[in-house]
Amino acid sequence: MGNLSFNFAQLQPAQRYKLLCGLVVPRPIALVTSMNPDGVVNAAPFSFFNVFSENPALLVLGLQHNEDGSPKDTTRNIHLSGEFVVNLVDEGIAEAMNLTATDFPPGEGEPTALGMATMASALVKPPRLAQTPAAFECRRTVGLAFGPQRELLIGEVLAVHVREGIVDPATLNVDFATLAPVGRLCGSAYARQRDRFELKRISYAEWRAGRRRATD
Repeated sequence: MGNLSFNFAQLQPAQRYKLLCGLVVPRPIALVTSMNPDGVVNAAPFSFFNVFSENPALLVLGLQHNEDGSPKDTTRNIHLSGEFVVNLVDEGIAEAMNLTATDFPPGEGEPTALGMATMASALVKPPRLAQTPAAFECRRTVGLAFGPQRELLIGEVLAVHVREGIVDPATLNVDFATLAPVGRLCGSAYARQRDRFELKRISYAEWRAGRRRATD
């Protein structure tokens, strides 16, 4: 059976988006809260998001600008303050997360409009969402612009707040069933964490021993 191959230089951005977002799944969702100089709290979802490093503790966001190249609210707020909070999305706030993608005007904050309660952060000014399973307080480290509409933002994690019952305080192991994360697929499709399987990491010596047993 042959493969389909696509030369990205010959595709339109919308076609690249469909392939990238349809195949690289599921992706974690960052529901980012930020604050403008007037104190209005903005919340917006980003599925171009992931952790990047643990030492230093870094995460990355793919920020999209408006068609005219002007920054959207989250990007503008982070440029001005250098601070933001990444709120993770579970099944309980999935619908609210989707509504934050509505094009509210700049002066109207999504948490207030949607009735999403907030809590004060410990180290940054933007608040975290009260109903999130986990929230990462972050400070902007560097932003890299790739054309007029895309920016890669790297942020340092200063603190994390986790709902009780998700992380074992002794081992720091995460209970995924309690976390109940929601992942982004493509378009209107999302994924729940229902069935999972484990693959144990092994040493080279263990791998060699396993091969010998298989051939005996």
